[in-house]
Amino acid sequence: MNIVIERKELKISVRDLEIGMNVVKLDRPWIETNFLLQGFVIQDQQEIDAFMEQCEFVYIELLVSEEADYTLDRRNIKMGLATRGQRIRPTIEHSIENTNASSYKNNKKVSYINKIPVQKEMAVAKTSYEFARTTVKGIMDGIRIGRLIEIKEAKEVVNSIVDSILRNNDALMWLTRLKEKDEYTAEHSINVCILSVTFARHLGLEEDEIRRIGLSGFLHDVGKAKIPIEVLAKPGRFTDEEYNIMKDHPLFGRDLLMGLHETEQFTIDVAYSHHERIDGSGYPRGLHSYQISYYSLIVSIVDTYDAITSQRCYDMGRSSMDALDIIYKCRGTQFDENLAIEFIKCIGIYPPGAIVEMTNGEVGLILANNDGNKLKPKVILVLDADKKNTKERVVDLKNSVCDEQGKVYKISKELPNGKYGVDIKDYIKKGLII
Repeated sequence: MNIVIERKELKISVRDLEIGMNVVKLDRPWIETNFLLQGFVIQDQQEIDAFMEQCEFVYIELLVSEEADYTLDRRNIKMGLATRGQRIRPTIEHSIENTNASSYKNNKKVSYINKIPVQKEMAVAKTSYEFARTTVKGIMDGIRIGRLIEIKEAKEVVNSIVDSILRNNDALMWLTRLKEKDEYTAEHSINVCILSVTFARHLGLEEDEIRRIGLSGFLHDVGKAKIPIEVLAKPGRFTDEEYNIMKDHPLFGRDLLMGLHETEQFTIDVAYSHHERIDGSGYPRGLHSYQISYYSLIVSIVDTYDAITSQRCYDMGRSSMDALDIIYKCRGTQFDENLAIEFIKCIGIYPPGAIVEMTNGEVGLILANNDGNKLKPKVILVLDADKKNTKERVVDLKNSVCDEQGKVYKISKELPNGKYGVDIKDYIKKGLII
């Protein structure tokens, strides 16, 4: 006899939540909470703690048989079971089967920790960033006059960036917040390198792979040096003809890198494939998931995130949360689902350097994320509730610090750079010294 399995939503107290349960609805709108995803399977105790802080009850999804008596006792609720004692797997799975990423799925992850504070690393990070800026400009200008790419110099830049991120993964993230539309092409290459390295660190990859992914990110857009400058720097939307010209840059990048004796094969692949999408909608070849390399899958997500959050000649940059929302909505279609989810976890709701307003009206900047709890970062408070300068101080939201009214500090929203006179550059310039 065939047994029909159907989905049921069950309302339970947050006190009864356990790891493995699939939370599909809350007692309030998701947007009023700090959760990155609207509906997900609980992975650890910190996510349960976050539910307990913000909700009284939630709805979980179960699979039950049509014939079963839909009466769950407390034991079964906590185990996430259907009736008759059958264990049911979570109904949302972030699988990466059928892609070239699948070989990485069960690899043992390396655990990285920040070895020094972000303030101490900032001076070195700034030097690495300026070295990268000078180098990438030299590479792009050199290509335009017929010079070959100096891979050795590019590797020196990437190694400097990787070394910094392995010491502390927040300092260079601050520098990716510097967005100048006139410097977009150079900054974008550097930022994609930084973000790719940060993401690879988050994924727990071995150090040599992190360096390869960083080099791939740094060189992914070299083909743009072959795009006519009047198209590349056009202060407005592209015509169809201009867009088709821009779409040639992956081919140009492939050809440039293939023309070098010391080129690494993976850099050629990423330069050629970073605009491919797993559903076949990308360019230039319309590849599908199983044809796209793991490094290209990583860089394509990072490339999209930085492009959305950057100021360009024809577009104002959007918030980090907007970019993450787009990546989340495109998971499983344009982007590898597992990697998209992991990238969202890596960046967090409020990345280092973001300007935020607290629920009590005070304004601050995200100093650093707390590993394992990115919903509660460290914040530098710089303006009081009346938006006037105040004595700068760092509060660690993980410790549930209270304001003068005795209310726990919580972040309300992200603000654009320059709002209320707060400029990220000013704090980077002084090295985050409070």
